[in-house]
Amino acid sequence: MTIQQVLLLLLLWMWLPHPCHTEMLFRRTPDLRPKSFGGRALGNDGKAIHRQKRGWMWNQFFLLEEYTGSDYQYVGKLHSDQDKGDGSLKYILSGDGAGTLFIIDEKTGDIHATRRIDREEKAFYTLRAQAINRRTLRPVEPESEFVIKIHDINDNEPTFPEEIYTASVPEMSVVGTSVVQVTATDADDPSYGNSARIIYSILQGQPYFSVEPETGIIRTALPNMNRENREQYQVVIQAKDMGGQMGGLSGTTTVNITLTDVNDNPPRFPQSTIHLRIPESSPVGTAIGSVKATDADTGKNAEVEYRIIDGDGTDMFDIVTQKDTQEGIITVRKPLDYETRRLYTLKVEAENTHVDPRFYYLGPFKDTTIVKISVEDVDEPPVFSRSSYLFEVHEDIELGTIIGTVMARDPDSASSPIRFSLDRHTDLDRIFNIHSGNGSIYTSKPLDREISQWHNLSVIAAEINNPKDTTRVPVYVRILDVNDNAPQFAVFYDTFVCENARAGQLIQTISAVDKDDPLGGQKFFFSLAAVNPNFTVQDNEDNTARILTRRNGFSRHEISTYLLPVVISDNDYPIQSSTGTLTIRVCACDSRGNMQSCSAEALLLPAGLSTGALVAILLCIIILLVIVVLFAALKRQRKKEPLILSKEDIRDNIVSYNDEGGGEEDTQAFDIGTLRNPAAIEDKKLRRDIIPETLFVPRRTPSAPDNTDVRDFINQRLKEHDTDPSAPPYDSLATYAYEGNDSIAESLSSLESGTTEGDQNYDYLREWGPRFNKLAEMYGGGESDKDTS
Repeated sequence: MTIQQVLLLLLLWMWLPHPCHTEMLFRRTPDLRPKSFGGRALGNDGKAIHRQKRGWMWNQFFLLEEYTGSDYQYVGKLHSDQDKGDGSLKYILSGDGAGTLFIIDEKTGDIHATRRIDREEKAFYTLRAQAINRRTLRPVEPESEFVIKIHDINDNEPTFPEEIYTASVPEMSVVGTSVVQVTATDADDPSYGNSARIIYSILQGQPYFSVEPETGIIRTALPNMNRENREQYQVVIQAKDMGGQMGGLSGTTTVNITLTDVNDNPPRFPQSTIHLRIPESSPVGTAIGSVKATDADTGKNAEVEYRIIDGDGTDMFDIVTQKDTQEGIITVRKPLDYETRRLYTLKVEAENTHVDPRFYYLGPFKDTTIVKISVEDVDEPPVFSRSSYLFEVHEDIELGTIIGTVMARDPDSASSPIRFSLDRHTDLDRIFNIHSGNGSIYTSKPLDREISQWHNLSVIAAEINNPKDTTRVPVYVRILDVNDNAPQFAVFYDTFVCENARAGQLIQTISAVDKDDPLGGQKFFFSLAAVNPNFTVQDNEDNTARILTRRNGFSRHEISTYLLPVVISDNDYPIQSSTGTLTIRVCACDSRGNMQSCSAEALLLPAGLSTGALVAILLCIIILLVIVVLFAALKRQRKKEPLILSKEDIRDNIVSYNDEGGGEEDTQAFDIGTLRNPAAIEDKKLRRDIIPETLFVPRRTPSAPDNTDVRDFINQRLKEHDTDPSAPPYDSLATYAYEGNDSIAESLSSLESGTTEGDQNYDYLREWGPRFNKLAEMYGGGESDKDTS
C-alpha cells in the first residue's frame, strides 16, 4: 500500500460519523408540559401566552462523498424521548432523496445512504423527520427539518477548457514577454482543504518558454528567438491540485506557439551581376527581364522597391516593381539601335519599404546589383528621312511632272538597296505614280483642285533582299489653285418687269460664283454683251450688279419675254469670263409693283375667273359626260328579268323526287312523262321561265314510233329545239331519259302513271321468281288494302 492510499484512508476514517456522535446531537426533554422559557407575552384577548419547548431536536448530519463500502453508509440516528422502546412509535423521513437515496428504520430511527454520493452533483440535502404513533398514526412530535452536508474529497483533477491552445509572439522578443494565459478549473470544494488549489508547471517547451505557477501565464524564456531559424513551438502545461503536493490530481494541455515575423532581415540579391539581352527592334515599353532580391521576412516586411541609381543606360531603360511577385521588371524607355550602341550597364537597388527602427543596428535594409544589357542586331526595315512628307503642286502641271521625292535607307550595316511603291488603296484613281528606285513621285493623270484639293498617299519602302520588312510613310499632296474656271450666276433668276415700269427702275439684283479660290479673294465685273435699248447693267463693285430699265412702259401683247446677255469676268490671271442670259418676262402688276399675271392669254378670260377655276369646271363637265355614257351602255346591255325568281327556276333548280313509288306529280314547267314515254306526247305548252317577245303558235311534232331508237329520239328533240323560235336565247340543259320500248317487263317506273288515272296490276311480279316476292307483296298488298277500303 502506497503512502498516498494510506493518507486517503486516514482522511476517510477521520470524517466517518459514529453512532454515539450522532446521538449526542439530541437533547431530550423529559416533560411535555408547558414550561416558562424566558418570559411571557399577552395575546389579543389579554391572556398570557407561554412558549412550548420542542420534545426532540438535532444538529446537522455530515456524510463523506464517494463511499466505497459494500453496505449502506450509516448517516445518523433519530430518537424521540417519547420512544419507550416498545415499538409503538414510527419514524417517517421526507424531503430530498427520502426513500431512494436516504432510508430510515421505522423502529430505531437509523438513517442510511443507499448509494455513493458525489458532492459535485449536490453539496447538501434538506430532509424532514417526524415520529408518529403506530396505532393512531398521530404525530407525537412536531415535524422537524435537518440538513445532511456532503464532505468533499479530492476526487476531481484540474481540467482545461481547451485541449489545444494557439498563440503567437513576435520574434526577437525580450525575455519575459507574455505569450498567453491558460486557466484550469477543479470541481472540488475550494473552501475545504487544498483539493481545488491549482499549481501550473511546464512539462515541454523549455528552455524557450516558462509559466507562472499561480496564474498560468506563459512567457518567453530566451532572448532573440529568430523566426527564420524556427517558427513553431509546442508547449505542454500541467495543472495540479493539492497545491502541487504529492498525491494531487493533475491535467495537461498543449499550447502551439508561433513566432510572428518582424523586419529584421534586409533584402539580398542572389547575384552581384545580371546579364540580359534584347533585340534592337523591341518597341518602347517592352519588358527585357526581371531582377529579384530575396528577403527572409514575410508579408509587408519583405516588400521591396526597385530603382535604377546609376549606369550609362538610365535614360534608355526603366524598372517597375511588381507587387505580387516582388520582382523588378526592366523595360525599354527609348528606341534601341544596335549600330549606335550595343551594351548598357545599370546599377539597380532594392530597398525594404517598411523598416522597423528597433532593428536599425542590424545594418542597412537595402542591396544593389549590376545589370548588363546587350543589344542584339536584327534585320530592320527601311527608315524614311522624315516621319511624313508634304508636297504642293499647281493643278495645271503637265502629266509626268515630279511633285516630290521621298528618301529611305537601310539602318543595318549591310545597307541593302531600297524599293519604293505606292499603296493603291490610298490612290484608287491612280493619279500619281512613284519611281521604285529613287522614290520620285510624279503625276499620271491631270489634277483638278476643284474636284479634290488634297491627296493623302502612303508610300511603302522595302529592302530588295528582304521584301517582307516594309515601312510606310504618309505623303500629303496639296493641289494649288489656278484660275481656270469662269464665274457664273450664283442662282437661277426668275426676273420680270411690270408693264407700267418706268425708266431707271430696279428689276433684279444678280451675283456670281467662281470655283477658283484666288489668294486675294473673289472679284467679279458685270457688263452687257451689247447695248440694249430696254435694260442696262449697273455694277455695284461688291460682286453684285443691278438690272435697270431704260424706258417707260412694256406691253405683253407686243413682247412677252426679253433675253438679256450679261458678261461676268473675274480679276485673276489669266482673266476668265462667261456670258449668262437673263430671261425677263413682262407681267401685269398692281400699283405697288406686285406681279399679278405674266401670260398674254389671261386677258381673254372673263373677269373674276382664274385659270384654276376654269380647269376645275372643265373637269367636272368631262366627269358628268363619262357617267352618262356609262349609264347608257349599261342600260343597253342589261338582261331581261325572268318571271321566276324563286327556287323554281328550271335553269338553276334541281327537282328532287324522294318518293319510292306510287307516282310523283309533274311540274308545271314541263311534263317528265312525255320524255319518258314518247307515245304519250301532249300538245306543246308555253315556257314559263321567260317572257316571249312574240307569241308563236305551238307546233305539234310527230310522235316517235314505238321502235324509235334512243339516238334518233334525242336527235329529233334536238332539232325541234333548234328550230323552235320560242326557245330561250341562252344555253339550256335538256335531259332526255327515254328508256326505249324493248323491255319485256316494260317500265317499272311510276312516271307513266301520270298519264292515266287507272290502277296498276302487279300480279305479274309473282311470276318473276322468289327475288320479286317482297316487291309483289308490297304492291299487291297495297291494292288489296285499297280494294277492301
